[in-house]
Amino acid sequence: MRFKLIGLLFLLVAQSGWATVKIEHWQTSQGGRVYFVNTPALPMVDVRVTFDAGSARDDAQFGLAALTSSMLEAGAGEWGADEIANRFESVGATFANGVSKDMAWISMRSLVEKPLLDKALATYQTILTKPRFDEADFQREKSRTLAGLKHREESPAALASIAFYKALYHDHPYGHPDEGVVQTVAGFEVADLKEFYQKYYVASNAVVVIVGDVNKAKAEQMANELLVGLAVGQKPQDIPMVTMPTKSSFEHLDFPSTQTHVLAGMPGTYRKDPDYFALYVGNHILGGGSLVSKLFDEVREKRGLAYSASSQFAPLFRQGPFTIGLQTRNDQTTKAVEVMNATVKDFVEKGPTEKELTAAKQNITGGFAMRVDTNSKLTDYITMIGFYQQPLDYLEVFQNEIDAVTVEAVKDAFNRRIRPEWLQTVTVGGK
Repeated sequence: MRFKLIGLLFLLVAQSGWATVKIEHWQTSQGGRVYFVNTPALPMVDVRVTFDAGSARDDAQFGLAALTSSMLEAGAGEWGADEIANRFESVGATFANGVSKDMAWISMRSLVEKPLLDKALATYQTILTKPRFDEADFQREKSRTLAGLKHREESPAALASIAFYKALYHDHPYGHPDEGVVQTVAGFEVADLKEFYQKYYVASNAVVVIVGDVNKAKAEQMANELLVGLAVGQKPQDIPMVTMPTKSSFEHLDFPSTQTHVLAGMPGTYRKDPDYFALYVGNHILGGGSLVSKLFDEVREKRGLAYSASSQFAPLFRQGPFTIGLQTRNDQTTKAVEVMNATVKDFVEKGPTEKELTAAKQNITGGFAMRVDTNSKLTDYITMIGFYQQPLDYLEVFQNEIDAVTVEAVKDAFNRRIRPEWLQTVTVGGK
């Protein structure tokens, strides 16, 4: 029963001192990068191993990274999926894994009492280093994935997202859905997954993040033991550059619904972009600030054309998407898109007012502590810092970077980086 208290304990913690968090960093003998933060408030630890093995590494086999990731917990070493789940549950630990465009990750959370942590780590390390890729398990997971892909065709939001990424990235590795498509996944063999794992799940391609109530010596031991069972391998070549659009495009997909999903945008910012903070603050004013943004005000409040309208930058290793999105009635789609585009154009040309900028800065910095006030949230940020090799003082200087943004910086960055005449627009809904 005491093991089940881990979730309750985790929810109760609320720490305000993350702004001065100390990130320690080193490299293992096999080349893996380790990022460690000691947080002694709770007797627990979060561990995450991340690889440059996201869907951008699929090549022509769309969905290979995702299926490889999902197979890791299907069986490892001497254990099947049920035995793996029981081993974690017996010590109150949790396990998760997944992929994004850039990365694949394997995470674990455990209490730090030695027998509990030892069993959780042994299970975690076996999943990481000894996945079975059993044929029967593979066929079952492949069938489940194919069923999910076919079901996806019934979702207008999913169809809009797929078409939107294709419009932005075309044949670039970011241009296909992470889960793949039916045509490619149907052709996978278990050997494809083994080859992908052997190529990318290697120590020199690994970033280890440890956040919790352990000292540095224990963290070093944990990192070494986790990676020692992996081949050294080598880090893959960088993802190719993104080709920026030179004109706008519009695509409509008919779907039997009363609402139309609208997505518009273009490749935006990347993790090491010197314009990142100016774009981030500016977008908070344009469409990222939810109920107080310009898009929400113009599209929803003034005209009632949609329940909500928003925009966001999603920085990746290369330029991730700048996305403007809304849902509207089919008969209002043309008007809603016109207002959306006019609002973006006006903001790019004029920039924000001093009053808008001040309010945005206060909102962003005032809420930042709540975005890193738990081990789990902090692990997310440390993973970003480690994977994209951001400065170790990123969390400490974040507020200073936001405060330094000026009206002129926002206007300049949006003028250079977001071109309304280059927006790619996708709508999915009734005629």
